[in-house]
Amino acid sequence: MRRPVKKPTRLKPDHKYNSIKVEKLINYLMERGKKNAARDIVYKAFDLMAEKTKKEPLEIYEEALKIIGPLMEIRSKRVGGANYQVPHEVRPERRLALALRWIIEAARARKGMPISARLAEELVLASKNEGEAAKKKENVHKMAEANRAFAHFAWSGSRK
Repeated sequence: MRRPVKKPTRLKPDHKYNSIKVEKLINYLMERGKKNAARDIVYKAFDLMAEKTKKEPLEIYEEALKIIGPLMEIRSKRVGGANYQVPHEVRPERRLALALRWIIEAARARKGMPISARLAEELVLASKNEGEAAKKKENVHKMAEANRAFAHFAWSGSRK
């Protein structure tokens, strides 16, 4: 008999902004279980964004996630001894996860500033569809578009 599928754990919203998406950002940023350090970084980044743009940081953050999350991605599918890069639509949960991951990667790749400043900068750029995270999304979309000819493989056989 199969083992039952574990339900995903429900996240509690963060204390300051009462948002589950902000809590997800904190969790993705956290290293070695240091959640308070990650929380301080995120809140400081949000304060810097508010200071720099004179807008509500949560609005900038939501806009950045909406823009950076990819609509399509490619997955490898083996058909008749050949591997094809098949474009697939991205589920909303994965869209959010990829957007967060790419924004954090881009912030960590920047040098010369504290991480909170780099994260704030990357989120502001992402909300304008600029920066490294936006480039990453464009590359993923270009690859999906280039492999559009193989889209008919997405619906055949197994769901991978």
